[in-house]
Amino acid sequence: MEWRLEVVFVPVSDVDRAKAFYRDDVGFNEDLDSQFGDDVRMVQLTPPGSGCSIALLTGMAPGPGLKNMEPGSLNGLQIVVSDINAARTRLIENGVEVSEVMEVVQEEGKSVYRAVTGEPSGWNAYAFFNDPDGNGWVLQQSPGDE
Repeated sequence: MEWRLEVVFVPVSDVDRAKAFYRDDVGFNEDLDSQFGDDVRMVQLTPPGSGCSIALLTGMAPGPGLKNMEPGSLNGLQIVVSDINAARTRLIENGVEVSEVMEVVQEEGKSVYRAVTGEPSGWNAYAFFNDPDGNGWVLQQSPGDE
C-alpha cells in the first residue's frame, strides 16, 4: 500500500488574496475553486510538476476532529526547484519578498544559514518567502542530474 501526500491545507485570512498570490505571483496552477453552500469554499492549487497541492479553505475545519489553524501559522513548506536563482528572480519580478539564496554551513560547531557566494550547488541552496498571511515557504535547489 502506498501513502502519498497530496494536499496540504494552508491557513489564510482571505482566500481571494491568497489564491491570487499563489496563482499569479508564485506560479501555482489553479485546480479547483468551489463553493459548498453559503459559507464553505475551497481553492486548490498545485506547483508546476508537483504531485502535492495546497488547499485554501474557509467556513469549516479540514476534517472531523481536525482544528482550524490560525492564518500565518504554517511554516517550512518546501518547494524543490531545478534553478533556485531563476525561481527567486520570478518571485521578485512578481513582487514577492524573498531572501537571498542561502546555504547551511558549520560555524563554531553549529549549523547556520549564510548567503551563497557564487553559484549554488547541490541540495544546499535555499531561499525563503512568506505568503500575505505570513505562512513560511522554503525554496530548495535540486542538484538535477549531478
